[in-house]
Amino acid sequence: MGSNNTRGLSPRQKMINLMYIVLTAMLALNVSSDVLEGFKQVENGLSRSNDNVSERNDVLYRRLEAFNEQNPGKGGVWYDKASEVRRNTATLYAHIDSLKRMIAVEADGKDADVSNILNQDNLEVASVIMLNPANKRGKDLRQRVDTYRDYISGLMTDTVKRANIRTALSTTPTTKSGTVTAQPWEESMFDNKPVVAAITLLTKLQNDLRYAEGEALTTLLANVDAGDVRVNELNAFVIPQSRNVMRGSKYSANIVLAAVDTTQRPHIFINGKQLDNDLGLFETVAGSTGTFDYKGYLEVPHGDGTVTRHDFASSYTVIEPTATISATMMNVLYAGIDNPMSISVPGVPTSSVSATMTNGTLTRNGDSWTARPSKVGAEAVVTVTASIDGRPQTVATTTFRVRKLPDPTPYISFNDAKGNPERYKGSKPFAKTLLLAAPGIEAAIDDDLLNVSYKVLSFETVFFDSMGNAIPEVSQGSQFSQRQKDSFRRLSRGKRFYISRVRALGPDGIERDLAPMEVIVN
Repeated sequence: MGSNNTRGLSPRQKMINLMYIVLTAMLALNVSSDVLEGFKQVENGLSRSNDNVSERNDVLYRRLEAFNEQNPGKGGVWYDKASEVRRNTATLYAHIDSLKRMIAVEADGKDADVSNILNQDNLEVASVIMLNPANKRGKDLRQRVDTYRDYISGLMTDTVKRANIRTALSTTPTTKSGTVTAQPWEESMFDNKPVVAAITLLTKLQNDLRYAEGEALTTLLANVDAGDVRVNELNAFVIPQSRNVMRGSKYSANIVLAAVDTTQRPHIFINGKQLDNDLGLFETVAGSTGTFDYKGYLEVPHGDGTVTRHDFASSYTVIEPTATISATMMNVLYAGIDNPMSISVPGVPTSSVSATMTNGTLTRNGDSWTARPSKVGAEAVVTVTASIDGRPQTVATTTFRVRKLPDPTPYISFNDAKGNPERYKGSKPFAKTLLLAAPGIEAAIDDDLLNVSYKVLSFETVFFDSMGNAIPEVSQGSQFSQRQKDSFRRLSRGKRFYISRVRALGPDGIERDLAPMEVIVN
């Protein structure tokens, strides 16, 4: 997310956006156990954030409730609106909880635990629950979110906050890279998503609901003259941009009061030292991994010369920088060919990531990488480096085994009745006219994982006379010789011959003897 787009957002929303970027990066990767664990960590972080924001919203609502009790004539209308906001938010929040429960049950059975999904990598469950045309739960959720977004934004008097809420709860169709058709919001959320990813996305949506609810309650509270109530119920809050930071990067948090007097800033002390700014911004360099607690207090001076103290405490977790490296083709590297590879570091822009490889070359093309190992049997080690806060750091090293390409399959190329290219690989009837039209044989690996062509160097055809004697004929390189073609013309329906001693050269420079091929003339 560009810096120009984040200046108007709250620290809490910046934190959520950062976590969403991490989630998006993960979705681009193959679903490995490490990636699934990453989703689980994001889900846990969002859940904790939901609890924190919910507590903050409870405080705002209690202030409106207290003011209403003190002055019903002045605070009643705002308290009623706040109660309606709470009801609408709770209803939609509970509905999303029910959807998460449905997905978990579909994945793990009736005893499923949403917080501990067993079949996390199932790619079909989310689509079955949310995109089934019979129930249209995904479309229904989108309509509910649209209704809630329009309702909440209608309460906002601040245009910036209104725009932020509409952005956070946007259900606009998205267009994926390489496509021209916009994809409905519900399909982008749940189509072909692992169970753990779908649960995490729904939790992120609940987080956005809590954020919108808090902004609405703040606006309603600002509409009443609740100065006395605010003074009597001052509370200190720690709002971190993220509780998880990588070693070498910065941990940032805002220490604020729930209601701030812009004419009088509080004095903030953390671990016995006063902050060097009056904005409540606390920053410290994360030099080692682990969980770190800190505490402090705010001193608020009053007009009568007295000072009140408000304590607070929080913590943050420092993790080692991580990267995900995966080979696109079967998680192995083959010598002599280009192996597509995905390399990314969660939370770090692609332009700030670099990588090197031993036993071969590793080249970059935009956001993708290509590994070309050189020696079979030797390991290829990929080392990833990321620039974090302007300093290069090695974030991951992964070792791959380098294998020789498997043997290809010989075939005869022909076109079917519609003109589509086909490959005849033997062991079933083959039209004599197609056989006579074929110039020779080819060889390739085409098993949907690899698509590698080989150069046929030579082969033999073996025919049998009426006495059962084998009559071999030698090819002209990869082409049928004239003697072979003459033998084809003498074959009658149901006769068969063999193509054997096929020698082919692969892109890795290795010559191979291929398995024989039986041809049955139709």
